Amino acid sequence: MQAKTKEETMETSYQLDSLDEKILNLIINNARVPFLEVARECGVSGAAIHQRIQKLINIGVIKGSEFLIDTTKVGYETCAYIGIYLKEPEDFNAVLDALQKIPEVVECHYTTGQYDMFIKLYAKNNQDLLNIIHQKLQPLGLARTETLISFKEAFRRQIPIPK
Repeated sequence: MQAKTKEETMETSYQLDSLDEKILNLIINNARVPFLEVARECGVSGAAIHQRIQKLINIGVIKGSEFLIDTTKVGYETCAYIGIYLKEPEDFNAVLDALQKIPEVVECHYTTGQYDMFIKLYAKNNQDLLNIIHQKLQPLGLARTETLISFKEAFRRQIPIPK
């Protein structure tokens, strides 16, 4: 068994304190909130917030920030979730690598249950979705797929920070 790196050890052994929890709850839905605003809410200095956030990044609690794009406004009207059945389970890594090269695929999950993999993708419309399935997914060595089309995202949120 390989020894853990210092970062891996910190990542698995670090316990959030009440200040960490408060910071995370303040930034979780708006990564662009100014550190000084977070500092005021927490009753500490801006430098302290900056240091804490940097520490949370370094140990892997915070894994970046992102801008959320309204997919319909950039031309992607169809959101689909696809359960993938592989012909050969040993092809898993090759299929995973190939899926990462398809820009419309935005998520891929290892799952239990009936599917070998479960992906989320965006397409310009239903015809584009059909083309993606036939021209980009089926050639990967899939036995078959099951597609669910999302009519509309009802809500999206981050997981709450436990206390």
